[in-house]
Amino acid sequence: MAPTVQLCWLGLNRVIKAYKFFLLAIISCLTLSACTPQDPHILTTIADARKHPAQLIDVGAPGDSVGDLLVFDQPLLDADKKPIGNNSGYCIRTRVGHSFQCQWTLTTESGSIQVAGREHDSGSSKISIVGGTGNYAGIRGEMISSNNNDGTFSQTLRYRIEP
Repeated sequence: MAPTVQLCWLGLNRVIKAYKFFLLAIISCLTLSACTPQDPHILTTIADARKHPAQLIDVGAPGDSVGDLLVFDQPLLDADKKPIGNNSGYCIRTRVGHSFQCQWTLTTESGSIQVAGREHDSGSSKISIVGGTGNYAGIRGEMISSNNNDGTFSQTLRYRIEP
């Protein structure tokens, strides 16, 4: 091959390699941005236990003791205190004077959200969102539950819907 053709071929080969690298970089950027997690959704609800307080089932030793159960089925309200569904579940006393281990479902017209975790006797509790149905199928996140000391509980859910 003549030296001029060989130099031209080497230059063309470098251009092709640079083009491939450039394409690979663009594809990588597009792929990474498509996989970037979306901003979390925030849903604020209020569990209204004023008319339908949780029922205590005293198991074992009389009074507050490990194994006692709380069961509830209460109205679920939005942040404006308008009814949007039900807040239903149960809790098992695991630490006297401290906390219960709970599982419950927030049910709305658009689907349900299941949560599970430790509910503290006072202050706020961070509880896992473990699943959902309807518009909430594929939900993942956490809920902060706070006793408002008026018979209601504020529940702030921060979540993502995963495919």
